[in-house]
Amino acid sequence: MLALAVTFAVLGAASNAAGTAFQRKAASAVPRGGGLRLVLALARRPVWVAGIAGVVGAALCQALALTFGPLALVQPLFILELPFALLIAAPLLHRRMPAAGWYGVTAVVLGLGLALGSAAPSGGTSQAAMDRWIPGLAVCLGLIAAAVVTAVRCESALLRAATLGAAAAVGNAMTAALLKSATGTFSDHGPAAFFTVWQTYGFALTGVAAVLLLENALQAGSLAASQPALTIGDATVSLLLGVTLFGETVRTGWFVIPELAGVALIIAGVLTLTRAVPHVRDRVD
Repeated sequence: MLALAVTFAVLGAASNAAGTAFQRKAASAVPRGGGLRLVLALARRPVWVAGIAGVVGAALCQALALTFGPLALVQPLFILELPFALLIAAPLLHRRMPAAGWYGVTAVVLGLGLALGSAAPSGGTSQAAMDRWIPGLAVCLGLIAAAVVTAVRCESALLRAATLGAAAAVGNAMTAALLKSATGTFSDHGPAAFFTVWQTYGFALTGVAAVLLLENALQAGSLAASQPALTIGDATVSLLLGVTLFGETVRTGWFVIPELAGVALIIAGVLTLTRAVPHVRDRVD
């Protein structure tokens, strides 16, 4: 079961990366602006539609992965979206990945393997009691609101993209938690029950909101600003939601040492990859 969860999560990360790369290409070509007007303008561009297809494919893979594995395992694997995004963006934008980019990809993959292998997320259920959902959702919504307010008031394009990317990350994590609960209902009780639980409509709403936040983050600045906040933030919040909502467990004790080493490798790889981004995106700006 865990092997299936890992397989579908990796496929989902690759599909989402393709979607992000195509959306970035489309978003960079429209006039500055935000909100629903931006989405309406993008919807007329075939490259953006291809990006949305990638996002939809990622959502299907994510749902399957969450059916077979814990949230604390599945969502951190979406960190692979960043190296996938750059590997896909390079040929899409007719650029070559610089040597440093390959070092970054290697560091992210090795770090993720070390961190997850040491933490070994396991256990948990697909359902959570309302006394866990209410504070969990309240904290997530509060973080999103704070990030959006910061972005609106911020004059720096770099910080605006990063804060909107962080808001999208929390939205993605919240969507994944709701999706896990809804797919658990589908698996246990069938499609009729799936459409009667509030989590089904919850993940649809939060998913749309996360996409809207992502579109604005991508237009506000480069992948170097938005993508690290998106991928690392998603993994961190998802792990916390998996533990607090669904009772999933991670190994502690001496395992914390290799876990932290893995996280350090991931951060180093992400920083290296963000420095490689300008070499990949020159043709699109």
